[in-house]
Amino acid sequence: MPCRAARRLRAALGRRGAFLLILGIGKTCWGIGMLLIPQPNPEGLRLLISLCPLTHWAWLWIVCGLITAGSAFLRIGRDRYGFVAALIPPTVWAISYTSAVVTGEFARGGFLAIWYLTSHVGVIMWAATVPEYSVPHPRPARRGKGP
Repeated sequence: MPCRAARRLRAALGRRGAFLLILGIGKTCWGIGMLLIPQPNPEGLRLLISLCPLTHWAWLWIVCGLITAGSAFLRIGRDRYGFVAALIPPTVWAISYTSAVVTGEFARGGFLAIWYLTSHVGVIMWAATVPEYSVPHPRPARRGKGP
């Protein structure tokens, strides 16, 4: 019975939906983790903390994660809101870490900013362009003796 349910879920989601669901669950869990166990001194995030407490930024991860996961069940084209929501938190974090490098507050922030921009933003932007089903190119007919 569980295998049948998993097959139905996979068929309902497709490739893009599965990606959005996994990403949405991850972002939501990341935000919940920040709410439950906040970092006492989050290096490189001073720009964000100057605007509002880190717990508010945790809610950004949670809300964007829920939108991303919810968009997994939408048709292709309508799922774009999930990809946009998925881009917001890592982009904000990359901006904060870049600001920390520029101000000289956190030198390691440049590497973290690049990590967020490549492994998060770049992968999300790539996945948004992947078609649901890619059809292989037709092979030319072979010439030869037929039966």
